[in-house]
Amino acid sequence: ILRVAKLKIMAKKEIKTIIKLQMPAGEATPAPPVGPALGQHGLNIGEFVSRFNEATKEKKGNIIPVEITVYQDRTYDFILKTPPASDLLRKAAGESKKVNKTQLRQIAEQKMADLNANDLDAAEKIIAGTARSMGITVV
Repeated sequence: ILRVAKLKIMAKKEIKTIIKLQMPAGEATPAPPVGPALGQHGLNIGEFVSRFNEATKEKKGNIIPVEITVYQDRTYDFILKTPPASDLLRKAAGESKKVNKTQLRQIAEQKMADLNANDLDAAEKIIAGTARSMGITVV
């Protein structure tokens, strides 16, 4: 019984704050905005930077949003998100400022986990709206 109670206490850490940042994959440094954002909560900045860079080294060239959950005992967990739709659209459109339906679907598939959409068609509409607001034409 003591072991079960101990596990419950360990599993339920009190959250101090949640930090949201966007950083280049595999190229994070302790410089601002990372250092000050983590330092004010007493986290080991160097450890976070090395863990983030290791986790994102295959995605170099993309901006990766990260959500860092900081606990009262100065430990943390982080969740990597998919690159912003605007970044993906900018790369797909290039200098022509145009994307086709296939590219739009690929971006929607990639972003599906982070979007508030019930199906792929709805996700495509969201991505198409982002493209329009950026001045990118969908052909």
